[in-house]
Amino acid sequence: MSSPRPPRPRRGRAERGGSGGLPLANPRPRLRLVGLGLTLVMLAFAVRLVQVQAVGAATYTEQAALNRYVTVPLAAERGDITDRSGTSLATTVDAYDITADPLLFSEAESGVPDAPEQAAALLAPILGRDEAELADLLDDQDSRYAVLARAQTPQTWRQIRDLRGTLAEQASKGTGDQVLSGVFATETAKRVYPNEDLAAAVLGFVNSEGEGAGGLEAQLNAALAGEDGLVTYAQSGGRRVPTAGEREQPPVPGSDIELTLDRDIQWAAQNAIAQQVARSEADGGYVVVQETTTGEILALANSPGYDPNDVASANPDALGNPALQDAFEPGSTSKLITMAAVLEEEAAATDTHVTVPNRLPRADRSFADHEEHETLYLTLAGVLAHSSNIGTILAAEELGETQPEANEVLHSYLDAFGFGRPTGLGFPGETAGILAPPGDWNASQQYTVPFGQGLSVNAVQAASVYSTVANGGERIAPTLVRGWSGEDGEFEPAPEPERTRVVGEETAEQLSRMLETVVASEEGTGSAARIPGYRVAGKTGTSNRVDPETGAYSGYTSSFAGFAPADAPRVTVYCAVQNPTEGAYTGSEVCGPVFNEVMAFSLAALQVPPTGTEFAGLPVTFDPEE
Repeated sequence: MSSPRPPRPRRGRAERGGSGGLPLANPRPRLRLVGLGLTLVMLAFAVRLVQVQAVGAATYTEQAALNRYVTVPLAAERGDITDRSGTSLATTVDAYDITADPLLFSEAESGVPDAPEQAAALLAPILGRDEAELADLLDDQDSRYAVLARAQTPQTWRQIRDLRGTLAEQASKGTGDQVLSGVFATETAKRVYPNEDLAAAVLGFVNSEGEGAGGLEAQLNAALAGEDGLVTYAQSGGRRVPTAGEREQPPVPGSDIELTLDRDIQWAAQNAIAQQVARSEADGGYVVVQETTTGEILALANSPGYDPNDVASANPDALGNPALQDAFEPGSTSKLITMAAVLEEEAAATDTHVTVPNRLPRADRSFADHEEHETLYLTLAGVLAHSSNIGTILAAEELGETQPEANEVLHSYLDAFGFGRPTGLGFPGETAGILAPPGDWNASQQYTVPFGQGLSVNAVQAASVYSTVANGGERIAPTLVRGWSGEDGEFEPAPEPERTRVVGEETAEQLSRMLETVVASEEGTGSAARIPGYRVAGKTGTSNRVDPETGAYSGYTSSFAGFAPADAPRVTVYCAVQNPTEGAYTGSEVCGPVFNEVMAFSLAALQVPPTGTEFAGLPVTFDPEE
């Protein structure tokens, strides 16, 4: 048995390593490297901090403000339009403009890829707008302010606000997306017309942008609209931050406009003409009521009309003001101007004898009166009472030694009475009518113009002729605006209308008696205008009508014009009905009753006392044997 081996001696570290041992690593270089890295990181932070807080401070502040602050307009309150007594005809009520911040519908802000499309689908049925149009507005990343709908009711905004709250609740539970956080409401006002279609043709309407788009709303838009303001406020998460401060430039409200119209007389005129147009199955009609001593228009009624509260549902052809925009041949109502010229030029007197044959050959045709008759022996007053075309031609020929001279004289009076030029109202789309220079009158026209054919006027021009005679021969330019009240509430009257002497007072007095004869005489054509207790001066008109579509004569224009009380005139009424197709068509039968109804109402509304005297009329015929 061998003995155990003795343990092997361990070599020392020096023996294992040869002549020397492996040295331990020095930690200092490593610490220096880490320190250098940290220094570089801190230096980068410091440089960036200096850049943000010093070098680029203004830029970053501006970017922060861009995302935080929103600037929106503050709509000025539109002024009211009232009648002459202050009764509201057009006013404003509380409403909301539904707006949005398109930035909040981006994917980065909303977290929803199709947020504009989702929001548009929810809003379209509430706002009554096209879904694609709303989506385009909400997807405009170059804008911070988009108007989705104007002048919405408080109920509409409440519906959107409640829906927005429901979506927010669903989003907090993870069951849906909040895509309406960027929708807001701006308090504004909505234009309303309390009397619906009353005086709509005069008032006009406003468009979806709140701007006047027709009638006086358009003509006086600058005064009514005022000046919008601005407000800048902070917002966060689509909500206004009330404690962050805001900057506001307050709006300047528009002026209130007071018209010359009388609401009650306007209603009576509008009701009367609407009923007559319906009975006659006519294309349309108008009534003008004017205060004779001031030129103020008390009523300007049209039929058919429309409701400016619901322009979208109206017939586009009814949106204007035909009483000022339609040009038509006035017919026998303009014979008054021929008589005025004859009397003022002293070519004849009211009792001058005029022999009226059954036919009168002139130029290239033979002229006749409305009804067949044997030779008539009429005074000049009788020519007007019978409304004789032939008698009017014969009287007009006395205005000059030659026909061209007579034409020149008659044209000067037509111009002085306001034919062929604007009324002075400045109404949008108003026609000046057509009055050719006398040198351009053709062979037939120089004989038709004296009895109201071959020229055209609007209804206000036609009414102004009778107001001029009623006012003693002085023409006062018609007016629709009495004045306005600004922000301070002070009433400023409108400038005085232009006054022009057309004929002398004596001539006007003679013309007035001739017009009374038309109504009072048993041989006159105007008996339908008689009003118990009042002396009435008036004239019928039945003219061939030019069809606006074909340019050819088709149908008739029926009219009646006059004023009362004839001995102390206060009110002029003019009525015209275009193309009556059912029943009678003459001016006396179609417009005579309308004149009577409106005049009687106006006299009562203005508390004009009855005349208390009677006038039988001037002699209308003479005995050729005497």
